[in-house]
Amino acid sequence: MTVPLSDTARRLLDAKTFATVATLNPDGSPQTSVVWVKREGDVAVFTTTRQRKKGRNLMRDPRISVTLVDPEDPYTHVEIRGRAELTDDPPNALGTELSHKYLGVDPPPDPEWAERVQVRVQPEHVV
Repeated sequence: MTVPLSDTARRLLDAKTFATVATLNPDGSPQTSVVWVKREGDVAVFTTTRQRKKGRNLMRDPRISVTLVDPEDPYTHVEIRGRAELTDDPPNALGTELSHKYLGVDPPPDPEWAERVQVRVQPEHVV
């Protein structure tokens, strides 16, 4: 069952806050990555490729945690736990949007092997 995001989570997702994403490796150990992220309603959204470790992990096991630390007050943070839904994004529309949000410029082109996806995190628990 999905839950709404807190006001703090919404504020941090709407800002240029870096997120740490944790996925599960096949042996159950955690794998973390720092990503750019945005909010669509009560859903956290970021991009990756199917070939990257987090993409491979999420295709196998959609459980995910997203942690955001407030850069203005590092004692304030939010953890969003839930399940990821991957959708194809061949033109890297989300990557372009996030690059403009964080850097103000277009991203470099993806390598030819990259199968770009959007990752939508459906929150089940927000701390």
